[in-house]
Amino acid sequence: MDAAEAVYDPFSPEFVADPYPAYAELRASGRAHWHGPTRQWLIPHHEDVSALLRDRRLGRTYTHRFTHEEFGREAPPAAYEPFHTLNDHGLLDLEAADHSRIRRLVSKAFTPRTVENLAPTVRRLAADLVGDLVAAGGGDLQAVVAEPLPVAVIAEMLGVPEGDEERGRLRPWSAAICGMFELNPSEETARRAVEASVEFSDYLRELIARRRNSPGDDLISALIGVEELTEQEMISTCVLLLNAGHEATVNTTVNGWWTLLKHDVRPDPEKLSTAVEELLRYDTPLQMFERWVLDDIEIGGQVIPRGSEVALLFGSANRDPARFGPTADELDLTRADNPHITFGAGIHYCLGAPLARLELEAVFGELLRRAPGLRLVAAPVRKPGYVIRGFEELLVEV
Repeated sequence: MDAAEAVYDPFSPEFVADPYPAYAELRASGRAHWHGPTRQWLIPHHEDVSALLRDRRLGRTYTHRFTHEEFGREAPPAAYEPFHTLNDHGLLDLEAADHSRIRRLVSKAFTPRTVENLAPTVRRLAADLVGDLVAAGGGDLQAVVAEPLPVAVIAEMLGVPEGDEERGRLRPWSAAICGMFELNPSEETARRAVEASVEFSDYLRELIARRRNSPGDDLISALIGVEELTEQEMISTCVLLLNAGHEATVNTTVNGWWTLLKHDVRPDPEKLSTAVEELLRYDTPLQMFERWVLDDIEIGGQVIPRGSEVALLFGSANRDPARFGPTADELDLTRADNPHITFGAGIHYCLGAPLARLELEAVFGELLRRAPGLRLVAAPVRKPGYVIRGFEELLVEV
């Protein structure tokens, strides 16, 4: 058995529960490891992951340069077309000129002022949700606080009316679509993702039509004003904002509180932003990011040929002692030098990172203020997925 296969098993519940010892072994034994079961090259070091995120010889897609046949890959099944249409028109999976064009256009609508204007809404929603948890004496922190917050914020941002029943479907749609980002998704996972892609796209198409007739002070109305964006590009952008922002905020909130409770520590409210960055690093909500090799690259003397897929191990990079020193595996809520790559790097750096940070500081601040004695009721169970790291629930009492 290859050394990488002996320690890296993303389909094992034991590995998913704690992948960090395996990451340490991978870092100690080399810079690039071939992993047969997933047919990927594993990249575990911070320096390499950071560099490859910026390397234009890699891409989230290859279809801007090659056909599937030229790249040695099979085209996705025709039945998956609605998912791929939605996904392939979003910033996350675009490259070259298309990515630059859409990011420039979306940035006209999704500005720093957009996030700044959302701050009072984010704080109000966080206060209301934490208030519900406190009033009940506790409950599932994930279901009561962590999940509703980013969904409500995105709904407010997009201008989804409170009376629309689709508000309650945003979270299930997001979860179904994100299931396709796990390794080797099943046919049932793909079916749910396709169904969610169709329903979410149809709803957004109808909402865009409403906003064309009656513009509001929301992101969809702003995107409509950017004339060079196609309707499909607007739809894909809105879905990406929900999926990416939602998963990062939910899982960092729950992973973060599990970490705090397990270590029996609390951040200094005056240094909350520093603590949030450390929680983003310590137990990364996105453990791995995939890239296609568009031109041959060399890492540590190993040539990785065009047509290969690399797995950039964010979780490992964020615990690399070569970058974070001898305390890389320790939780340090005052860590000042913290160049984690949780939000990526290069042209695909997360557009919604400022919003995610705003939400995280709001919800952690409210919980620290109103539930300082928060306690764990039961040990949580990890979700089975490896790529997106989270729990099924986090039961707490106040």
